[in-house]
Amino acid sequence: MKFNAKRALKFAAAPLLMAGLAACATPFNADVSRFQTQLPAPQGQTFAVVAEDPAMAGGLEFAQYADYVEAEMAQLGYTQAAPENADLLVRFDYGVDNGREKVVTTGFARRDPFYDPWYRGYGYYRPFSYRRSAWGYGWYDPFFDSGPDVRSYTIYTSGIDMKIERRADGERLFEGKAEAVSRSNRLQYLVPNLVDAMFTDFPGHSGETLRISIAPEDREKKVKVVD
Repeated sequence: MKFNAKRALKFAAAPLLMAGLAACATPFNADVSRFQTQLPAPQGQTFAVVAEDPAMAGGLEFAQYADYVEAEMAQLGYTQAAPENADLLVRFDYGVDNGREKVVTTGFARRDPFYDPWYRGYGYYRPFSYRRSAWGYGWYDPFFDSGPDVRSYTIYTSGIDMKIERRADGERLFEGKAEAVSRSNRLQYLVPNLVDAMFTDFPGHSGETLRISIAPEDREKKVKVVD
């Protein structure tokens, strides 16, 4: 059997690539504020999730995100019903802004090549670095360093708003907001995580704001009070 250098390199690089992807995974952080008065413990009450914004009512997108809220309410012990028959109406809204630019300076990139483990000849290879230098993309020569590494990217603020009312008399029993700042504006990713954060330790202490951190690997949740 002939030794295939390309194939060997491919298999050798795979664990490094997976390790790099795992390192890039960051927790989803959301600030959650909740207020409640006399929200009944689940004892057979029925509920229905309805759109806070009438323009969203009946939409397929809203229905998809309402499913996440319905699943959480059912897990708590409430029973889903039609809006006209439900004991509780859960008014739900969601959105994401247009984003804003954030500039980050990572510091001086100057190094002594003779003490750098990636040093190779006149330049050394920096994995996953695509900054242009005298050696082209991916190669960095310390003698041509131009100073701090300044980068900019867009961050987005997303949020959900949830209110629970008693249908019979319209009394407000619960209000909650969950907001997050991230580099994603995809509602398909944001809304499930925001709903997850909203229902962490639900209904919570009235008037308290929490930072909910959800690890992407195992969905482990960490909660801390935000001053």
